[in-house]
Amino acid sequence: MSGPSVEVVLKNACCSIGEGPHWDDASRSLLFVDIKNLDVHRYNTDTGEDEVRHLRDTVSLVVPRRAGGYMVGLGRRLSVLEWDTGMVSTVHEVETDRGTRFNDGKCDAKGRLWAGTMGPELGNARVEPEAGALYTLDVDRTIRKQEDKVHISNGLAWSQDNRTLFYIDSTPRKIFAYDFDLENGTISNKRTAVEFAPDTLSTYGFPDGMTIDTEGKLWVACYNAGAVYRFDPETGKTLQKVDIPARQTTSVCWGGRNLDELYVTCARVYMSEEEFRSTQPLAGSVFKVLATGAKGLPAHVYEG
Repeated sequence: MSGPSVEVVLKNACCSIGEGPHWDDASRSLLFVDIKNLDVHRYNTDTGEDEVRHLRDTVSLVVPRRAGGYMVGLGRRLSVLEWDTGMVSTVHEVETDRGTRFNDGKCDAKGRLWAGTMGPELGNARVEPEAGALYTLDVDRTIRKQEDKVHISNGLAWSQDNRTLFYIDSTPRKIFAYDFDLENGTISNKRTAVEFAPDTLSTYGFPDGMTIDTEGKLWVACYNAGAVYRFDPETGKTLQKVDIPARQTTSVCWGGRNLDELYVTCARVYMSEEEFRSTQPLAGSVFKVLATGAKGLPAHVYEG
């Protein structure tokens, strides 16, 4: 039996940090962002068209909104983007006293948006420590801080029974698990599900974006490792590795008609032109992994 195959879907689509992939089943489109290029992409997998909206600040997440448009993380703001007009309206701004910005975000099964911030960047995968936080934007547009002293707020995933939230803080190199209360939108009983040993930096890099499959296993894009790993959150063990031909792998999501195609984004930052041309010619591309033997769950949209 042959293993997974990796295809290039959009070569060099992003020139800074490709991130935040979200499969929109309604339009059969892949949404993703190019954070420091200030772009939101909507790639129609049927037509092959990649539409782009250029915004005025770092854009770190994009999630469809039930009432129309998209929720985006724009600098320190959670905002609504109206696609056809390009108009942006702010819903909430956080941490106005810090040089932070929003990073990854997703919606839970009730349609709340969970989104976290990260500290000011000091270098490649280095930030001011403990400057970020994790927030929820409820459907009534109230905002709550769920976690503090976060370094780089990243991947989010929920178990199929909605009793567990998995959450990545990238620079401590840990995937945390929490007891999750879906009705109230609260978390408790924080513990470490997967921990990366200090001597594994060259093989595992930094855990970044994450998704979950129907068997409850976690798929994690590992930045600076050129790979997506599948983990068992019950044991912390590595189950599978998929090599990606771009070192700065950033995030993953399930897509396609059967949610069995794994889309992968990556970055092209802190990289010389020479390195890009000689060893990382696919940096910033969007990839699709087929024949993983797994499949995902439909992504939720913002219900506010």
